[in-house]
Amino acid sequence: MHDDHVLVEARIRRELFERVMPAMYRASIPLAVEAWDAPGEPVPHVEAVGAAYRPFTVGESWSRPWGTTWFRFTADVPADWVGPHLEAVIDLGFHSASAGFQAEGLVWDAAGRPVQGIHPQRTGVPLPDAPAGPLTLLVEAAANPSFPSYRASALGSLATAGEAPLYRLQRAELSLRDDDVFGLLLDVEVLLGLVQSLPLPDARRQRVLRTLANAFDVLDLARVHATAAAARRVLVPALALPARAGGHQVVAVGHAHIDTAWLWPLRETVRKCARTFASAVRLMDDHPEYRFVCSQAAQYAWMEQRYPTLFARIVEKVGTGQWQPVGAMWVEADMNLPSGESLVRQLVHGQRYFESRFGARCREVWIPDVFGYTASAPQIFRAAGCDRFVTQKLSWNKQNRFPHSTFRWRGLDGTEVLTHFPPVDTYNATVTPGEIVYADANFREHAWSDWSLMPFGHGNGGGGPTREMLGRAARMADLDGVSPIHLGTVDEFFGHVEAELAAGAPVPVWDGELYLEMHRGTLTSQAETKVGNRRCERLLREAELWWAAAGDVVPADVVELLDASWKEVLLHQFHDIIPGSSIAWVHADTEAAHARIAAALEATIATALRRIAPTGKGIANAATHARTEVVALAMTSPVPGDGPTQALADGRTAAVVQVPGLGAATLSATTCADRVVVTERSFTNGQVAVSWDLDGDIVSIIDLRAGRELLPHGRSIRLELAPDHPVQYDAWDVEAWTPALGAPIGGVESVQIIDAGPLVATLRVERRFGASSMRHDITLRAGSARVDVAFDVEWHEDERLLSLVVPLDVRAREAACDIQFGHVMRPTHASSPWDAARFEV
Repeated sequence: MHDDHVLVEARIRRELFERVMPAMYRASIPLAVEAWDAPGEPVPHVEAVGAAYRPFTVGESWSRPWGTTWFRFTADVPADWVGPHLEAVIDLGFHSASAGFQAEGLVWDAAGRPVQGIHPQRTGVPLPDAPAGPLTLLVEAAANPSFPSYRASALGSLATAGEAPLYRLQRAELSLRDDDVFGLLLDVEVLLGLVQSLPLPDARRQRVLRTLANAFDVLDLARVHATAAAARRVLVPALALPARAGGHQVVAVGHAHIDTAWLWPLRETVRKCARTFASAVRLMDDHPEYRFVCSQAAQYAWMEQRYPTLFARIVEKVGTGQWQPVGAMWVEADMNLPSGESLVRQLVHGQRYFESRFGARCREVWIPDVFGYTASAPQIFRAAGCDRFVTQKLSWNKQNRFPHSTFRWRGLDGTEVLTHFPPVDTYNATVTPGEIVYADANFREHAWSDWSLMPFGHGNGGGGPTREMLGRAARMADLDGVSPIHLGTVDEFFGHVEAELAAGAPVPVWDGELYLEMHRGTLTSQAETKVGNRRCERLLREAELWWAAAGDVVPADVVELLDASWKEVLLHQFHDIIPGSSIAWVHADTEAAHARIAAALEATIATALRRIAPTGKGIANAATHARTEVVALAMTSPVPGDGPTQALADGRTAAVVQVPGLGAATLSATTCADRVVVTERSFTNGQVAVSWDLDGDIVSIIDLRAGRELLPHGRSIRLELAPDHPVQYDAWDVEAWTPALGAPIGGVESVQIIDAGPLVATLRVERRFGASSMRHDITLRAGSARVDVAFDVEWHEDERLLSLVVPLDVRAREAACDIQFGHVMRPTHASSPWDAARFEV
């Protein structure tokens, strides 16, 4: 019997794809095609309209990688074709089913308004209002490369992508949609998906399969258009059997997760948003029941600035309740690497934008694809007015299954937010019976809750929901074998759960960080991106501090600079930019942006400090406490004051200065009771003694105040190089076994003392290893218990992990780890699977 079922399924599947799908359009005529290649970066519609187009034919190649070709399609619409079934069908050369990861197009109307996007899952452009006679469509086609893997590729940079075209125009037709065939396709997809999802043996499964076979017996494959309606009538009873009462309920929310940058640069994300959002509002016009949720205020701001007519449609749909802004943040930022102040600003700028444009703030934080969540987040969320949180990423855990789907997440200070992990385990659902059955089985709160959330729509590269998804949702709204689906919003979902809580439902609590047992390599990949972010964060704080201290009124141009700088820094904290998981183009753009922002902030800080100390040379201290420290000054004239100074090897001058907390003082070198004593193999001041071996590795650090050695006997602080071959994601993951494979890099070319006290002592070690080189400085200053270790690396290695190994002669079961606005205690052992999973923090 099972073999018979397999054969029946195989027959249905083949006939569905080979005979029924090609019959979706009952008549077609070719569109005439012309093309114009934009010479460089993308151009606005108004420029493309006036360009000189050339004749073009279906089958011809178009554009270089990352280039743009504008297509002009024309036809004469027959009078008897006018109406709701008229469509243009355009295939730009799609070579896989993935939306948002290859060629994409945006259709513009004659008035210069975006109509909808085109991708492999959306090739039809409905034209229900087109009159008889001449028709013109303009399509902005983007030749975005498709990346076969997550490894680095020449296609990841405009400079190395080459000129060879990637795509050929495959189809350009004006067609009449056959709604009976289209409806049959959706009917069969749902019922065939139901058959595949139900267990063997199962009476419902057997009956549905037999009904499908009967329908295909009725269908004449040589006359699909003529017999599709009869086949559909056979399927009516199978689709009419209602779901069983009292079960799991699914709120399905339309969504399009658009990575603000990833396998494409920021400039392409702007166009992805336009394509996706135009499709969303177009779908709302055709399906009033459809609801769409969208996060990331920065992406809305792009639409407002560059696509004002589309933004006006979004505002309209927000007003009708069909479009729900969610997330509250400027972008869906990484939650581990940005500072606490940055996380606050993400929410401040996000909520400010949503309230100013749409009249309301968001109640939920929506960051489904972020690589772990800091324990201080609940307090930050609640302070921004968000008492709800949605993510999905912890379903990716490699070692431990997270125990909850809906729960209260408790943060460092005891603040809680109601949190939901959609049990469908994706933010890109496509509304299939298999997804619903899986979500029901995977939901962990059946004992007290009836509700879960399902975000659906093509995502990561955008695209969003399709009419096919809505058609499947309508058929599964009340269908035996799957949980009922309700098209709704995130607000509606949380309203259902909060009603359950108000009735006394025992919601579980998770206390502490939400650690993702994956993507740990994002904590260290692309160091320059991370350094630039931290530098800009520091400069933004100092710029605001010194301008606040400089007078009552901050100049308007400074306010504008600070606002723009914050928003750009926040933009580059997106969860595929600052973690280092994007293509080379993205990181080149980010590093250039950081350098530009830092230069502007340093200039405005200098202006503010001149207002605070208009005469003489001053020195400022942005820390909250007073400081007396050795500093390095870039001065050609002598340092004023009575204290000692020291000429450094880099041309600067070292001196001891005193500065109050959050203040400035006139530059003056003060006296210092301490000094650094230098020998051939050691530095010592009054607080710490450091010694090294012949290779420049630190072999001893003695805390002179406590009278103890800090390094274990026979161990040294050293650099190690390990093969970096994660199981799945290059540059994203570090495996637990990787550190044990590390070996000292060696390659020492010179070890020399370049600064010999009394205020500053520096040991410089030069190394070569593989194709790379490194300058490594170890510095001790008078009066300081801190040993500075600095590296200047010229890196040319592939699939290698460079680590600084710092062994400590300390016995501790936990380590206090700094996070935003606090610290968490993490285990130093692997006594449980949860402990073992946190090997990289």
